[in-house]
Amino acid sequence: MNTVDVKRALRRIAHQISDQNHGAEGLVLVGIRTRGVPLARRVAEFLAEFEDVAVPVGELDIALYRDDVTSQRDVPRVHRTSVPVDITGRTVVLVDDVLYTGRTVRAALDALVDLGRPAQIQLAVLVDRGHREFPIRADYVGRTVSTARKAEVQVHVSEVDGEDRVAVVAAPA
Repeated sequence: MNTVDVKRALRRIAHQISDQNHGAEGLVLVGIRTRGVPLARRVAEFLAEFEDVAVPVGELDIALYRDDVTSQRDVPRVHRTSVPVDITGRTVVLVDDVLYTGRTVRAALDALVDLGRPAQIQLAVLVDRGHREFPIRADYVGRTVSTARKAEVQVHVSEVDGEDRVAVVAAPA
């Protein structure tokens, strides 16, 4: 995916979120650090553009909720979690760059419920690459790609990497 493809996918996701939720009232977008945060902000901008509603955007750090935190050699780097509104009773759209095994989303769900009790949690991802280990699926997907399990999906966003691009890199032989 190039810059135009990424923008088109995020705009489509915003429209689908609006359609599914009958507008943008009561929504909160929460991006999973790192690249989910700028993607959530962009989706919120698109929602504001055609719904005329400012959707709050938060950022979620899942470092301490991962199921491999005790098996990592290094101490996990914990970053800020910041959600500007109470999520209790609201529809939260969790936003991430790639959905793979489902482990990141599982950790994010645990982190979210520590912040409050949302009425509903939905999931939006730029890329769904399959290979689930948990029974998790996205409600909104920018692009579904078939990959080998050992391949790598690299998502670059301009806010972090200086460009918008998605590439599938084959596993080394």
